[in-house]
Amino acid sequence: MPDAIHTETIHYSAGDTQLKGYLARPDDGAQYPGILVVHEWWGLNDYPKRRAEMLAAQGYAAMAIDMYGDGKTATSPDEAAGLMQAVLDDANAAPARFQAALDTLRDHAHCNDQAISAIGYCFGGAVVLAMARAGLDLASVASFHGSLQTDSPAQPNAVKARILVCHGNDDAMIPPDHVEAFKQEMDAANAAYEFVGYDGAGHGFSNTAADEKNATFGLPVAYDKAADEDSWTRMLAMFNEVYS
Repeated sequence: MPDAIHTETIHYSAGDTQLKGYLARPDDGAQYPGILVVHEWWGLNDYPKRRAEMLAAQGYAAMAIDMYGDGKTATSPDEAAGLMQAVLDDANAAPARFQAALDTLRDHAHCNDQAISAIGYCFGGAVVLAMARAGLDLASVASFHGSLQTDSPAQPNAVKARILVCHGNDDAMIPPDHVEAFKQEMDAANAAYEFVGYDGAGHGFSNTAADEKNATFGLPVAYDKAADEDSWTRMLAMFNEVYS
């Protein structure tokens, strides 16, 4: 494990949209495998930054990326929904902003030449799955309580990334038929995937702030320590295999 980590803000762009990433890496000048971290609908707040720091502590160059532009974050569900919907309404926005982050991290002096992986939470989970479905050159992706539904299903043999999906079986936002449709889609595409469902866990199970969001806004989210810790361990195991 590294003795210390270095963090910095990374400025990059996708077309005319200015973006602000947050890079965390071991502070020793070496090169490490790159991991992109895609935020929840709240934007690039402290949560994805903390996850990037946790990955850096495991020996990765991790960049929490900006899908909204200018580092925008939301403080209410209405604001978050508006920021997310603006991305979803523009079919080119998410792919272009993700690709810009991918290129930026790949070109960074402290990222080695191995294929980059990506993880995402809620909205971010849907983003990384969409990028895997599209056949981007990613080593692996992990989705934590991310949306599973898509209008652009993976085509046979198109998925290059190894996929890990960690899902709360009591997630009120993702109905069981979406789970079954996702599994059928991955099987039909011959994708290398693992689907892990946690009984008793709901939406947002990985975020310790979920209970506060529930109390403040009445959102159907809740933190689940066991699911959080197990899903993180499974993700690290996948990375260890991918980068061994």
